[in-house]
Amino acid sequence: MRKHSWSKKNALWMLLYAALYVIASVIVCVLGSIHPFLFVCYQITAGLLVTGVAAKAFERIKAFGAAVCLSLGMLITFFAMRDANLWHCVPVIVIAVLSELIRIAYEYNEKGNMIAAVIMSFSTFGYYGQIWFNRDYTYECAVEEMPSGYAETLMNCSPEWSFPIVIIIGIAVALIIYNITKKLFKFDR
Repeated sequence: MRKHSWSKKNALWMLLYAALYVIASVIVCVLGSIHPFLFVCYQITAGLLVTGVAAKAFERIKAFGAAVCLSLGMLITFFAMRDANLWHCVPVIVIAVLSELIRIAYEYNEKGNMIAAVIMSFSTFGYYGQIWFNRDYTYECAVEEMPSGYAETLMNCSPEWSFPIVIIIGIAVALIIYNITKKLFKFDR
């Protein structure tokens, strides 16, 4: 049995990776509820927590479907939480498609897996992207759901100019985590 293709054993591993991917993404969201600054920094914490899971999954399965499985776990979670809407689901579908296309284009090699793992770190984009692209809605939700003062602090912590900075730092963190994961688990070359 080859480590890099689909098999019963690897399918079971993929279920574990999908669960870990969802758990890591949920932790990113929970951290965002602690303080508005952490909400604004979703992509950075996602780079820290989510990238290694995707990297390990892509190293194990060098065939089509690994990114789809991870994203399917997120979609199932959204529906289970009754939080499935276009803002949450569309980004997850887009990152799965992009990741699969990148992995195919790079023939499932290390560079393709690295790029795809970084893309998969955007699992929570539907939540934090609204800070910059749907500000009124984000503010209203924060007023309704969070403690007093959270909404104002969130808006103050998220000026428009900060969006590209958060994305760039998040990508850099994801690349560092990918390389740490690669060394820690001694990925094949």
